[in-house]
Parts: sequence; structure tokens; C-alpha cells
Amino acid sequence: MRPLDIVFIGLSLSSSWGNGHATTFRGLMRGLAAAGHRLTFLERDMPWYAANRDLPEPDFCSLIYYETVAALHEELDETIKRADAVVIGSYVPEGVAVIDLVTAMATGPVAFYDIDTPVTLARMAAGERDYLAPGQIPLFDVYLSFTGGPTLERLERHFGAHRAAPLYCAVDAGRYRPTGEPIRWDLGYLGTYSPDRQPTLEALLIEPARRLPWRRFVVAGPQYPEDIDWPENVERIAHLPPAEHPSFFSRQRFTLNVTRADMIAAGWSPSVRLFEAAACGTPIVSDRWRGLSDFFPVGTAILTADGPDTVVQILTGTGEAERTAIAAAARARVLARHTGTVRAGELEAELRAAIARRAAHPPPGRVAAG
Repeated sequence: MRPLDIVFIGLSLSSSWGNGHATTFRGLMRGLAAAGHRLTFLERDMPWYAANRDLPEPDFCSLIYYETVAALHEELDETIKRADAVVIGSYVPEGVAVIDLVTAMATGPVAFYDIDTPVTLARMAAGERDYLAPGQIPLFDVYLSFTGGPTLERLERHFGAHRAAPLYCAVDAGRYRPTGEPIRWDLGYLGTYSPDRQPTLEALLIEPARRLPWRRFVVAGPQYPEDIDWPENVERIAHLPPAEHPSFFSRQRFTLNVTRADMIAAGWSPSVRLFEAAACGTPIVSDRWRGLSDFFPVGTAILTADGPDTVVQILTGTGEAERTAIAAAARARVLARHTGTVRAGELEAELRAAIARRAAHPPPGRVAAG
């Protein structure tokens, strides 16, 4: 089969500061590039990301910045029209206008890649229409979702998606692997501050740190308020670029996964940090949510905790043989099922199927429904 010309329009590829989109797109697109596809990423030139670019010139795609929706139309219309398929991500600035523009211009199928599906549905239920409107969902040939399970049926039955399919986050196995560095912290956490995650972080890391003052803990990520009372044995790292993630995970005895409330409610919403940590050979302690065991069998490839007592027991009562066995089971599962190469194959299959459906049943023309 001939390679595809795929255009992505996403929140950011160039900067991983304060978002999980960049690393998701990077791993996926590296996998597609390795398969020979021609890739273009269109990114709105936003000041915050422009000042914090950690991948300004990717070697696996053409990265083009645009200033406005009008510029997207005037300067990049041929790029969009020539593409075999276009993939629009969630949280694109002025996304509703971008979707209306692209679905009207594109000659090939258009997919929506929702990296925030539970958040997206909650925002639409609250009447927010910043990057997707409910009436636009039927415009897409396929709705690709970070969340699986019952949410996919909801997208088709209640929102009119022609096809809803999971395209979970993934890890770049070439970059995330054990580094062999000595252990520095007993428990760590990597994540941007989020008010709905903070109570769980307090219960599963900060309180255990208070109870185990002779143990070492670490929290990495930006935007944490200055008034948080960090125990003295909790090290803070304000920002950790992706290149430093493998070292960070490899130096932890255990790492903590904390899930946002909307994603817990939806279930089947794994965080990319789960896959990154597992690929680095670090055993994970996670909060509980429906579908977790579909990704990592609980007790053999991941440990769960409901409160500080469980975390303290894990840190003080887990032997080294058990700890390394859990880490090995998780790493094997990720390398087999959750790499950028695997996701690239899944995306390619979805796009080729959409192209075939269009060839068999040419659409009469899209009508903007923003």
C-alpha cells in the first residue's frame, strides 16, 4: 500500500510545557514516519508555547506555525486539500472555527483525535464550545478517543459519531526505557497541578511523606500554588522536559499515578504517564478506576491504593523481588500493546478504512454545524 499524506492540526507539537498533547503526537507521528508516511503538523503560534519549545524542529514531520484561523485558510489550504486525511486534535485554539473550515476544505476524510474525551464531554454538557461543538461530531469520518469503554457507544448513539474508536495514548519505546541509575526517591509523581487531582496527591503522596519522614519523595510539574505545605522530604521539580522523564522514572522505587475526576468517572482513560513509567521499568501505584485492569492486571502489573495507609504499606512492606516482578510485567505489557508504533498502525488502519468508506460512498458534502 502506498504511504499516506496526513495532516495533523493540534494544540502543540513543539512544546510539552503544561500539556500532554505534545508527547502524544510525537510518539504517534514517529511511528507513522517510521512506516513511511508523509506528515505535516499545523500548530497555532501561541506565546506560551513559543517561549517554551523543546522540539522546535522535529525530524519526523514538517512543522508549520499559523497565526490565525484566517491564515490557516489563506496560507495552508492547499496543504489541507492535498492530504489523504486530516486529523484535528482537541484543545486546538478556536477549534470550532478550525473544524468548520477544515471539514469544508478537506478532500479526504477528517478525524477528530480527542486526547481529553471525558473533559470534552463534560465541557460540552456545561455549554462550553471552545474547541468542539456537539453538532460538529457527525462531520468527522471517525472520532478517535483517548477513552474507551462505554464512552465510545455514547459518542455514536448520543452525539451521532459515524464511528468512534479508541486511540489511547502511548509511549515512545525508543526513548522511554530503564536508565540503570541508582534509586533516589521511594515514591514520585509527575504531573501538572490540577485542583481535582490535588486531594488524591495529598492522600497518596504528601500524607505518606509526613508519616515516613526518613523516606524520600518527589513531585515534578508546573503550576502548583505557592501555599501548598510540602513536607521537607518531598523534593519539588518545577518542570521536567520529556528528555529527562526516563531518568526521573528510573530513579524511583515506585511512581504514583493520579487520574483526573472526569476520567475516573468515564473509566478506560489511561494516562500517558502510566505507559512511560512502565516502559522505564518503574512499578506504579495508582488510584482506582474502571478499566484499569484491562491495561495492567492489578496486583501483578500494577498496585492500587485508596488512601495513605495502603501507600505506607506498599512502601514499607513490598520486597525487592515482588517490586521488580511487578515492574517487569508492566513493561512487557506496554512494549507489546502501548507503543507509538502500535498506535501508528491503529491510526493508519482507521484512516485507510475511512478512505475506503468514502470511495464506496462519496459524501454529498459537509455542512458546517458549529
